[in-house]
Amino acid sequence: MIPFAKAHACGNDFLIVTEEAAQDRNRAELARRLCARNSGIGADGIEYFAWTGPSSGRIHLHNADGSIAEISGNGTRCVAAWMTLERGLHPGDELRIDTDAGLRVCRVNALKTDGEFTVEVTTGMGVPTFEQRTIKLPEKYAEWGLRLRGQGRLDPSKSDAEFLIRGLFVSMGNPHIILCVDNATLQKCGHSWSELGAEICFHRDFPHQTNVEFVQVNGPREIEIRIFERGVGPTSSSGTGSSASATAAIALGLVQSPVKVVAPGGAQIVEWDGPGTELRLSGPASLIARGEAWPHS
Repeated sequence: MIPFAKAHACGNDFLIVTEEAAQDRNRAELARRLCARNSGIGADGIEYFAWTGPSSGRIHLHNADGSIAEISGNGTRCVAAWMTLERGLHPGDELRIDTDAGLRVCRVNALKTDGEFTVEVTTGMGVPTFEQRTIKLPEKYAEWGLRLRGQGRLDPSKSDAEFLIRGLFVSMGNPHIILCVDNATLQKCGHSWSELGAEICFHRDFPHQTNVEFVQVNGPREIEIRIFERGVGPTSSSGTGSSASATAAIALGLVQSPVKVVAPGGAQIVEWDGPGTELRLSGPASLIARGEAWPHS
């Protein structure tokens, strides 16, 4: 049997399995099986964990489809909540978690233990980098461009079959494409965010795929986002996605730090002082269950 814990951060859920429990099993296959929503436990990924000290550890993340991800902000926070319980930590304590994107330091801000175990955590997410990126979309999107061109809203000299979309590429240790939208349904190019998110996630420009976020500005310190996560698909929340979205909105001068980032699963707070400085992400993580799983279906 394989012991596991399950936790979620704003609905973005993860299994935590120690490296000792996983032993020499195929971790990608184990992630695909245990993360399956109907035939497994159900999760967006597995964080494989090993202790490296009294309040420090190392994690390796496999997405629900078995692929490896450098880091998940929410997954890291879920691990921090589990470590807090395991070590009996208190507000003000810090945890050091090594990820495939580097060391992340998590500070415990608050605990809720009455009928639940929820930890409010601030995580140092590293120094984000960003650049403008242009993506050539398939011909079906050019049809949308043609309609706008007929309305005088696009350059008539550009080819209909080579419609381009511009976004901001942000690295949080993992890749993100950020697209700004200006409508309540968060559509872009006349298509739903989930459809376009899938198109860009698997675009040939990204041989290892990319996360895609759609950003709507709600106010000078608030944005709303939708997330298409590589290896998972549409998700209710993303820590690195919230961080990347806020980075883009601040860099473009659309909002000011701190930024409240609202996703379907809940809100997180991003603090960032600009290029060359570390970004801080704050939000909750809750433990859901402990259990054991059979190693084979």
